[in-house]
Amino acid sequence: MVKTLLKELKEYTLPSILTPLCMIGEVLCEMVIPILMARIVDYGIYGQDMGVIFRTGGMMVVIAIFGLLAGIGGAYYGANASAGFAKNLRKKMFDNIQTFSFSNIDKFSTSGLVTRLTTDVSNLQNAYMMTLRMAMRAPASLIIAMVAAFTISAKIASIYLVAVIFLVIVMLFVMTRATRYFKQVFQKYDQLNESVQENVSAIRVVKAYVREDFENKKFKKAAENIYNMFVKAEMNVVFMSPFMTATVYTCILLVSWVGAHMIVGGELTTGQLMSLLTYCMTILMNLMMLAMIFVMLTMASASGKRIAEVIEEKSSITNGSNPVMEVKDGSISFDHVEFAYNEDSEEPVLKDINLEIKSGETIGIIGGTGSAKSSLVNLISRLYDVSNGSVKVGGVDVREYDLETLRDQVSVVLQKNVLFSGTVLDNLRWGDKNATEEECKRACQMACADEFIDKMPDGYNTVIEQGGANVSGGQRQRLCIARALLKKPKILILDDSTSAVDTSTDAKIRKAFAEEIPGTTKLIIAQRIGSVQGCDRIIVMDDGKINGFGTHEELLASNDIYREVYESQTGASGDADFDQAG
Repeated sequence: MVKTLLKELKEYTLPSILTPLCMIGEVLCEMVIPILMARIVDYGIYGQDMGVIFRTGGMMVVIAIFGLLAGIGGAYYGANASAGFAKNLRKKMFDNIQTFSFSNIDKFSTSGLVTRLTTDVSNLQNAYMMTLRMAMRAPASLIIAMVAAFTISAKIASIYLVAVIFLVIVMLFVMTRATRYFKQVFQKYDQLNESVQENVSAIRVVKAYVREDFENKKFKKAAENIYNMFVKAEMNVVFMSPFMTATVYTCILLVSWVGAHMIVGGELTTGQLMSLLTYCMTILMNLMMLAMIFVMLTMASASGKRIAEVIEEKSSITNGSNPVMEVKDGSISFDHVEFAYNEDSEEPVLKDINLEIKSGETIGIIGGTGSAKSSLVNLISRLYDVSNGSVKVGGVDVREYDLETLRDQVSVVLQKNVLFSGTVLDNLRWGDKNATEEECKRACQMACADEFIDKMPDGYNTVIEQGGANVSGGQRQRLCIARALLKKPKILILDDSTSAVDTSTDAKIRKAFAEEIPGTTKLIIAQRIGSVQGCDRIIVMDDGKINGFGTHEELLASNDIYREVYESQTGASGDADFDQAG
């Protein structure tokens, strides 16, 4: 984990080195001040020598200025290094997420990834800055102060040593108990982010069903879980405060008592006692600082593991050693294909699929809910890999293609249509970033999207709100179809992508496909018989298997499921449906 994270320091290695050096410089300046103060008291005030006071005071001012500059340098370089470290971590995670296959994404919840990119990185950033500055400053200050104290009086310094050993034991005991709570906190953050994400993205549904109270209670519960975990952790941590305070004041009393007797006995000067008291506070305060650093590192450790999981996750779908860089045509072949989302699944989602589809054919796919229609087409663009068998496009196994090459030639309009913030043209150019406005308009005409775009206030420059909130479901579908057409693919897959448009518009879109892109292989998943009736051939899916494959007329004559649904939708029979047994 540590090695993975430290790789992201990159160009911030120098600031990471300069920060602790500056902090050590600041500590050295601070440690000299008490010695000079003792000199002023013993030789300047008691010796009634104004020259010593002025010379020593001037030295103190110069050293204080150097200490100030070192502190400023430490703060500047520390902020630069920690912020840059956080920036690189976020970029590395985000870049790696872009390479994930669907199966990789399934391992992480959306809310979990958001937490890792935000809260977890912030925790690591703060801990790193604290480590560079205080984790170097505190031990250095503590050690130098301890050495200086022993130099002045080993007898009094022994009091500090006993106090330090006692507090270290207490600190380790308390922190060990608190650690397990901090590790659980971030899982609770995932639940909180999930609650917020679901509520915001589905706010219209929440209001339509008057579920605000339910959502408030769900959020309150998630927030209270985080609160309870932090309280349990902090309840352990706060026990250190009374121990620290009691130890500090006990040390001051003992040092004052023993020091006073030593002054009377001539073993110690007043100035040296003042220095020892200063070192006493320095040692114990830095020990408290180390305790705080330990808490932050405990939290950062939990965050670091979660971040490293995302960075180290390798995509389950990668290019081969010599990937094929050209898709010859849009022919598709399934050879004894089996597929399961999880390796340990008892039963595959797709079972022994065998298909031969010619380039340029229009293939309809129908079937009940859960019959694996979407799973079937997801294998073509290699969004998932087969468990057994092979899928070929243009006569080549999809696993042998360069991923970008394959997906550029297989355009998919998924069930859930997603638009992004930006203008209509911005969204269309996801299909082809170099497409001209005329090409965009032509694609919209084929998808029957021009009918409503022309009525918009700014036409193709109309701004689409996040998620396409300001367009209807049918309009969103047509924009996504136009976007897919701009890729000029060899294979076009419409995964139930015309369900929200009326039958007349659906017919116009299918007619445009037949006339404008005859050489493109088209796979149309639909629930309406009318949407696939005119296809060259139709696949009937049932429980992950191909129940029938043929023309509309052939299936009417030979396939019970297809015939029952056709009769129900055309009013020729009862109320049969895909989700009822044929």
